[in-house]
Amino acid sequence: MAQRLALQRLLSLPLRGPLASHGRAFGTSARLRSTFNVQDGSDFQDRVLNSSKPVVVDFHAQWCGPCKILGPRLEKMVAKQEGKVLMAKVDIDDHTDLAIEYEVSAVPTVLAVKNGDVVDKFVGIKDEDQLEAFLKKLIGA
Repeated sequence: MAQRLALQRLLSLPLRGPLASHGRAFGTSARLRSTFNVQDGSDFQDRVLNSSKPVVVDFHAQWCGPCKILGPRLEKMVAKQEGKVLMAKVDIDDHTDLAIEYEVSAVPTVLAVKNGDVVDKFVGIKDEDQLEAFLKKLIGA
């Protein structure tokens, strides 16, 4: 209770220092708005399969070296699409059921989902030109 009150007081203080001059403390980039972590099967259903926009699904793992290379590269390319496509990140260790359901046998595996259906897929690392072609094919550009 005391921590909650202290936090409320802190949040009610006027902003000072370098952040105050920018008029806002925190911002969101297009990448943050277009990329999300899947929380569970229901979340996957709601935000991926029922999405009105195409969704790139990145099946990855924390221990996977190639995933650490592909993930940020893919996020950057999705952000460049300016909201025409979303990106869902699925950690296979947390969501083994989804990995099994979508026959993920190696990571990184990336699925292209449109209108609830998997329309394309690749496994492994791709360069930016290959990712751009993959995304353009998905969004129909």
